[in-house]
Amino acid sequence: MSETNSAVTPATPAEAAPHRYTAAMAAEIEARWQDFWDAEGTYEAPNPTGDLAGDAELAARPKKFIMDMFPYPSGAGLHVGHPLGYIATDVFARFQRMTGHNVLHTLGFDAFGLPAEQYAVQTGTHPRVSTEANMENMRSQLRRLGLGHDRRRSFATIDPEYYKWTQWIFLQIFDSWYDDEARRARPIAELVAQFESGEREVPGGRSWDALTAAERADVLGEYRLAYASDAPVNWCPGLGTVLANEEVTADGRSERGNFPVFKAKLRQWNMRITAYADRLLEDLDELDWPEAIKLQQRNWIGRSEGARVDFPVDGEVITVFTTRQDTLFGATYMVLAPEHPLVEKFTPAVWPEGTREAWTGGHATPAEAVAAYRAQAASKSDVERQAEAKDKTGVFTGAYATNPVNGEQIPVFIADYVLMGYGTGAIMAVPAHDTRDFAFARAFELPMRCVVEPSDDRGTDPSTWDDAFASYDAKIVNSTGEHVSLDGLGVVDAKARITEWLEREGIGEGTVNFRLRDWLFSRQRYWGEPFPIVYDEDGVAHPLPESMLPLELPEVEDYSPRTFDPDDADTEPETPLSRNEDWVNVTLDLGDGRGPRKYRRETNTMPNWAGSCWYELRYLDPHNSEKLVDPEIEQYWMGPREGRPHGGVDLYVGGAEHAVLHLLYARFWSKVLYDLGHISSSEPFHKLYNQGMIQAYVYRDSRGIAVPAAEVEERDGAYWYQGEKVSRLLGKMGKSLKNAVTPDEIAAEYGADTLRLYEMAMGPLDVSRPWDTRAVVGQFRLLQRLWRNVVDEATGEVTVVDAEPDEDTLRALHKAIDGVRQDLEGMRFNTAIAKVTELNNHLTKTGGPVSRSVAEALVLMVAPLAPHVAEELWRKLGRTDSVVHQDFPVADPAYVVDETVTCVVQVKGKVKARLEVSPAISDEELEKVALADEKVVAALGGAGIRKVIVRAPKLVNIVPA
Repeated sequence: MSETNSAVTPATPAEAAPHRYTAAMAAEIEARWQDFWDAEGTYEAPNPTGDLAGDAELAARPKKFIMDMFPYPSGAGLHVGHPLGYIATDVFARFQRMTGHNVLHTLGFDAFGLPAEQYAVQTGTHPRVSTEANMENMRSQLRRLGLGHDRRRSFATIDPEYYKWTQWIFLQIFDSWYDDEARRARPIAELVAQFESGEREVPGGRSWDALTAAERADVLGEYRLAYASDAPVNWCPGLGTVLANEEVTADGRSERGNFPVFKAKLRQWNMRITAYADRLLEDLDELDWPEAIKLQQRNWIGRSEGARVDFPVDGEVITVFTTRQDTLFGATYMVLAPEHPLVEKFTPAVWPEGTREAWTGGHATPAEAVAAYRAQAASKSDVERQAEAKDKTGVFTGAYATNPVNGEQIPVFIADYVLMGYGTGAIMAVPAHDTRDFAFARAFELPMRCVVEPSDDRGTDPSTWDDAFASYDAKIVNSTGEHVSLDGLGVVDAKARITEWLEREGIGEGTVNFRLRDWLFSRQRYWGEPFPIVYDEDGVAHPLPESMLPLELPEVEDYSPRTFDPDDADTEPETPLSRNEDWVNVTLDLGDGRGPRKYRRETNTMPNWAGSCWYELRYLDPHNSEKLVDPEIEQYWMGPREGRPHGGVDLYVGGAEHAVLHLLYARFWSKVLYDLGHISSSEPFHKLYNQGMIQAYVYRDSRGIAVPAAEVEERDGAYWYQGEKVSRLLGKMGKSLKNAVTPDEIAAEYGADTLRLYEMAMGPLDVSRPWDTRAVVGQFRLLQRLWRNVVDEATGEVTVVDAEPDEDTLRALHKAIDGVRQDLEGMRFNTAIAKVTELNNHLTKTGGPVSRSVAEALVLMVAPLAPHVAEELWRKLGRTDSVVHQDFPVADPAYVVDETVTCVVQVKGKVKARLEVSPAISDEELEKVALADEKVVAALGGAGIRKVIVRAPKLVNIVPA
């Protein structure tokens, strides 16, 4: 009888383990728990008014306000680099809830701005339509990650009920001035009262009553914290708008679009942030921010102490600010910014006799030379102009100024290395002691005088030097005039003496200067907050009353500002709103007693930074239509506390790229609102944390064009795309670089919990790290092992037992609890995951069923990191309440310390025994144990003992007699 093949086909993995944790199971679990959390309001944070009233236990909880930086709703959606910070704050927020805190964690959208407008221009789609579609897509992506946001508090800056209050804050700033003596903002009405009563003299000496409405507006404009002025701006014809300094790249082009940027004089809205320069500096010391960010803000604000000095020239006075007033005797020429308003006033019709050819730029008259050079300088950015250049450029204005300390006539130049936006737009040039001045003097054959004695052997004749000599630790020389002498003094004493003399003579004074400039606050765009300002027939600006807010954007057919040839600097803005005549020209009753009158609306819009200057406050009280924020609610979440005298958000996480722009602007708005009594917190963000970046490999072909990373093959250490060898370089992740991986892809393949774990496990949160899709599976396997330690993959039954764990497991458990708790508190999520993995592996290796108490503690430790699977396992363990609000496990100290430690026993300095002893053993007990050990007794050989040195629990040193 022949043998038949009776082999049974092996069961597939799915058939053998139908209850295994798989991607499909993860997707089902995650969707179900996300629905549950939404339905139950699991993450809704109660406010102190109403919610906490009558709930003593809830009211007693400490609060924690945790924020992410505003996302912009891009049409491309999220790639896996975007959620890094969001997952981190979610993990931290979940841990804080489990340690007894009332946690506020939510997320809105910073939705005004250029991308949506550019898309509207290209497609004709209203920016609101595309923006809201993008937000809906991002909400779906973020929800899939299981982020525990209080969704009741979410909003977008484009919501009229939100930007009503952005406009309201603008009006508070517009109606305020900064009182230098009181060091705070005050209502403009108080300044008007001072002018009316004569307490404060009106500039120009006239009485307040004698001024016209337009003249009064001009006077107040010099004080208002929000004001319109004609000033040099960064004009970008290619975008059709002006840009803040911070929006211009180092090579003088627009940050968005890479168009050339030129200097132009236009009437624009500004914020007088410079009034707060000192406070913005001082209060940094009390903030828990990375030192690198503080340093960037300090450098941007740029405080410097020096003196203001007046140099007469042809009936005018050029005022300079210098930090080296001790070198006044060394000033041999002056340089003004090309835009300086005095240049036209003292530029003569012809070149003075003896003008050197090198000074004229080849032009027949000073006016021609100045005009040509101004046009040349206008094509450069401030950064380009300040950059060190091999060839110094400039022209002589034809005028001479008088050096006030010695009466010398010194030539006045214009040059692009001097900026109108810093100091006074004019410098006294001391070429012997300033590198840039030295180079300029060499190029234009200008004299140099040594007034600071060199400490090396170069001598005191600058004509023989290779470069300037600069020192703050040297003697002053060649500095004696008819009325004052500095010779022989050190720098500090010389500064004090010359400053005193300048003040006595009325030609200068000691002063403080800042690099910080007032914030350019208007854009020639459509997609931004309209200014709540109208102008009367005299051009006087009037604020809209609060009852007329929000002033909503009108519908327009053409969303684009008028753009021009990117290289044509001789153009002016034309805004989309200016073309809507019915909206621009209105008849209104502003409630000022003058009845209905004709007005013209402001046709610029606010910059995209406006909405993000105060959004932390709206999270607190998002549906309040009567107030910016309820004072009690603001005090509860953001008010000052011990250790944080300025109040603010407890934790703010975002990219380091916002070190200056957003953070400085938000701090300024907070301080104004604080001064005016609207909030109790003078700083918006107490603790700042900068997450690193998730990077990805960029592959480029021989033309330098990025190719799809997912289609690149690695062979023999090289990289190939469609048969062509390509280069590989680690860089940013993005759609344009064709290396983006979406969170949706990873969630579909492994589940969102796996994605969360992988991003947190990649390395320290504040360090950039490369993405590697192949490594994601490691965290997926961790979750599978965790699942197997609780659930039988074949039957789906829970396998835990009620028996007590053995001592080894107890020690592994409590060490894990202790370590994970500390790591989560310190935002060391990668090491927390490593400790969870170690404990889970320990349980796997024991082979037997896991004790219920250990399983529950492990699930609770995993809950902040992988909340969906934690909720599922918690429910399978028989618990009916959500894991979100459970108490985080607490370690038993007895099991955290090692059971025994090794004690070394030395006799005559040589190791004779090693003892396993309790870590808590006393010196006396350890000495007894050591002396009784048989190896020690043998080593002593009956000799007496002169001395025993004990350092419990690790060392005993015995000195025989």
